[in-house]
Amino acid sequence: MKIKISHLSKSYDGTPVLNDLNLELDERQPWCLMSPSGSGKTTLLRLLLGLEQPDHGEICFLENETILKQPPRFSAVFQENRLCEAFSPTENLVLGAQKGISRQQLRRELSLLLPEDCLDRPVYTFSGGMKRRVAICRAMTAPSQIVVMDEPFTGLDADMRKNVIRYVLDRLEGRMLVAATHQREEVELLGGRVVELPPLH
Repeated sequence: MKIKISHLSKSYDGTPVLNDLNLELDERQPWCLMSPSGSGKTTLLRLLLGLEQPDHGEICFLENETILKQPPRFSAVFQENRLCEAFSPTENLVLGAQKGISRQQLRRELSLLLPEDCLDRPVYTFSGGMKRRVAICRAMTAPSQIVVMDEPFTGLDADMRKNVIRYVLDRLEGRMLVAATHQREEVELLGGRVVELPPLH
């Protein structure tokens, strides 16, 4: 899988966010977007997901150098957790999990990131870091070819961040990962390649 971004531009209310961006991303390693706030990282991720449309330019998805007729399947971790707060973590995963994965399997996945005794509690009782782990687990158990993450490890302490990043890498299974981060340590733990979006002049 390869993503080819050509002459991509995007503005909001006349204010440019991305201007004539050209990038090629492939699945050989995780890709980490590192640029100052406001430089267009989240906008680029939303364009990849098809949640926004570019003003100019295009994004092509290729398999064996052939452009795909249909966009690939994505799973995502947004800056907001976007969980069903009244549901348990298992119920949140069921909503997006790959067909054939049982609830018991999903519970086992969650137990790698959360204490067993909270798996039946509603998510609204969780701390911010616990909710983050549910959102990450949901993205990794959903069927996808590309995983997109927008500052996914916010709210996790150093030890938990290492554990969660190890979990993500173990569950990629050949999928491409594109993540926005401000932390050089996260890039190193992911073994990622840094992409710095050019500043707008």
